[in-house]
Amino acid sequence: MAMVGSVGNLPRVKNMDIQYAQSAVLTPCDFAFPNTGVKSEATPNTEMILVTDVDLSILDKLRHSGSVQNLRNRRHDVYSLSAAELMPKH
Repeated sequence: MAMVGSVGNLPRVKNMDIQYAQSAVLTPCDFAFPNTGVKSEATPNTEMILVTDVDLSILDKLRHSGSVQNLRNRRHDVYSLSAAELMPKH
């Protein structure tokens, strides 16, 4: 997941004077990725570009054979998913 925030000064935009944030690229906490789940992170409150390489084929393999498989290991007694909940009502 890429988590981004706006940092810096927008002097010509009303009510958007100075913004503070820290951007990061987060991964699953599984064997093929960092233990912390943080692939990379920007320096807090600094205007910069964050470039990160993530191998999406590893993510696809983890969905089928990782130590935690979110859809397969979810608790059906706590969470449910139905098509009626996903479809907008007209």
